[in-house]
Amino acid sequence: MISKDKVWISAKDYVLITFGLCLYAFAFSAFIAPENVVIGGMAGIGQLIYFITEKIFDYGMPIAISIYALNAVLLIIAYKTVSRTFVVRTIFGVSVIALMIGVLQPLFKAPIVQQETFMNVIIGGMLCGLGVGIAFVHNGSSGGVDIIAAMVSKHSNISIGRTMQICDFCIVTSSILLPRPEGEVIASPVYGYIVLLIVPFMADMMINSNRQAVQFTIFSRYWQEIATAVNNEAHRGCTVLSGMGWYSKQEVKVLIVICRKYEAMTVFRIIRAIDKDAFITQANVNGVYGQGFDELKLKMKSPGHHSPEHHEELNNPETKNQHNATL
Repeated sequence: MISKDKVWISAKDYVLITFGLCLYAFAFSAFIAPENVVIGGMAGIGQLIYFITEKIFDYGMPIAISIYALNAVLLIIAYKTVSRTFVVRTIFGVSVIALMIGVLQPLFKAPIVQQETFMNVIIGGMLCGLGVGIAFVHNGSSGGVDIIAAMVSKHSNISIGRTMQICDFCIVTSSILLPRPEGEVIASPVYGYIVLLIVPFMADMMINSNRQAVQFTIFSRYWQEIATAVNNEAHRGCTVLSGMGWYSKQEVKVLIVICRKYEAMTVFRIIRAIDKDAFITQANVNGVYGQGFDELKLKMKSPGHHSPEHHEELNNPETKNQHNATL
């Protein structure tokens, strides 16, 4: 039986995933697409299809339809390669993005910031990165080149992150071949490359700020009281080490406490309330794995392989966060 806590956490995740993907769709529709800047991922391929069909048939295939159709085809091809959870999350993410782009794009015939292509690219890229970062923090998936990367990684030694980089670079570069007014042939791909730099940077900031932790090293005569209070009030564990003060030549107890950055003030208040003369050091820690923190997810080589290298899973933040942004 599923507990109420798990239902609440799952519901909250899906709400925030939806918000993040809607933010991405808004940024793309309101700032990037009106400038005819081709970006990476399925959104970029959808743009290419739109421009090509408009040139040939005088009617551009809507980007939202292209995104949904291409992702559906890729999921059918990759169904036996990727996990069921990944398929479900991808279907949800793609549905939200395709629906929102389909609704929002007709509303923005011109970019919000008029005659400022560079400004629109910067704002659009930042919002896209924040949106995807929010979705990814809550285990969301936007599909796109992620599916291709998962299939390639399954059957080769090329990492998921590298595959995404190659795919996105090729998509943006191919926009050079599109017929454009004189003077825009070089400008548009350059703007696309700028988006490819900004989006993962903003996504990284969002993801890492959520995962940042701090480590306290505490020297105090009242170490037992502090450790008990940290357990009971901050709900964090403590490690007690034995040491010796070289100046006093006396044995001391050292507390090691690791907590999320937003919990640091709680720990400080606990220490000050018990021992205002305690000696404390604080250090930033990025990437804490284990009970109470992030889960370490690695996909190991099969027993038949002797290579020491490991393949990282698609949902490992260290590989995916830089390119999950570009659908």
